[in-house]
Amino acid sequence: THTAFMKAVASEPALARALHRSYILRVSSDTDSFEFQVSEHLRLSGVYWGACALHLLGELQSLDAAQVVSFVRSCQRGCGGFGGNLGHDAHMLYTLSAVQVLALFGALHTVDAGRVMRYVASLQRPDGSFAGDEWGEVDTRFSYCALCCASLLGKLGDIDVAAAVRYVRACENFDGGYGCEPGGESHAGQVFTCVGALAIGGELGSVRSEELAWWLCERQTPGGGLNGRPQKDADVCYSWWVLSAMCLLRRDGWIDGEALRRFILSCQDEEDGGIADKPGDLPDVFHTFFGIAGLSLLGTDGVPPIDAAHAMPASVMEQLRAEQAAAASEGRPSPPPEFLTFVESAFTSRAEYDRWAAEMEAGREEAEGDRT
Repeated sequence: THTAFMKAVASEPALARALHRSYILRVSSDTDSFEFQVSEHLRLSGVYWGACALHLLGELQSLDAAQVVSFVRSCQRGCGGFGGNLGHDAHMLYTLSAVQVLALFGALHTVDAGRVMRYVASLQRPDGSFAGDEWGEVDTRFSYCALCCASLLGKLGDIDVAAAVRYVRACENFDGGYGCEPGGESHAGQVFTCVGALAIGGELGSVRSEELAWWLCERQTPGGGLNGRPQKDADVCYSWWVLSAMCLLRRDGWIDGEALRRFILSCQDEEDGGIADKPGDLPDVFHTFFGIAGLSLLGTDGVPPIDAAHAMPASVMEQLRAEQAAAASEGRPSPPPEFLTFVESAFTSRAEYDRWAAEMEAGREEAEGDRT
């Protein structure tokens, strides 16, 4: 029963909240570390993982909001999409991370939502799938990113949702799982992206819930953790990929939540903070976020609810929907955001900023030309 589960939780090790806060802030500022250098290409996603984890811990105010928002905006390219770092090419993955971070800080109004969505829509293919960037790789991860971006921005009408849903459904396998493309192997990470995409697209009812829930609950290993596919080791990140999909399917009671919680907490670094993929491994911000998010889905350790489809705190989603509803009822057009000044931007040289500003202005002029 739930009561017995919560009594058992009370007797187990607790989430090291203060240590995890300190860990996230430390790795965010230690620019000389090996980990910081090798994660340059996905910095924007790292900001999302860290900021969302801090929000769930009630510590988002520990970050400099203005600095984070200026960094995110400086990662936008002339096409409207966002790169993983300053000067990097735009990609669907980092465009979603940018939108999520801006939503966390209540700063979505600082970017032109229509321009972002023109970039997202430009990557949709005739079969409904989405490419990750201009080079054309197709993956159901990108379908999820597109739908999630559109939903967070309140602009689902800017993409062909029906075609996107048809493509995702075509990636369903005999076991109820989903792959990265039609015929691709079922994988828990892809299951989340596909179930999340279908939920956002209003087609969750098309999922073969019983078969998929059985496949998902079989991802729980004897140690309590969850893996991504048969015969693989448990990994903390699947506490999110698996459990979020099961929550959306309303089958989260099909796994042993107490055992999963013990596994997540066993992966904590109780000296320096952070959560690792497995007990005894070194922590990283990716697994720290997904471990905390898993505890949120379990409803334990005082972690507030998270939206299982958008991977965002439920409180942020509630505020966002309220703001969108108010804007729609008043018929208020969103004013175009102003460019960052060099001082406000994250660029370290005036020449870098000038190149960025010229690219953004060219993109704006091109978009204006398309509308006329």
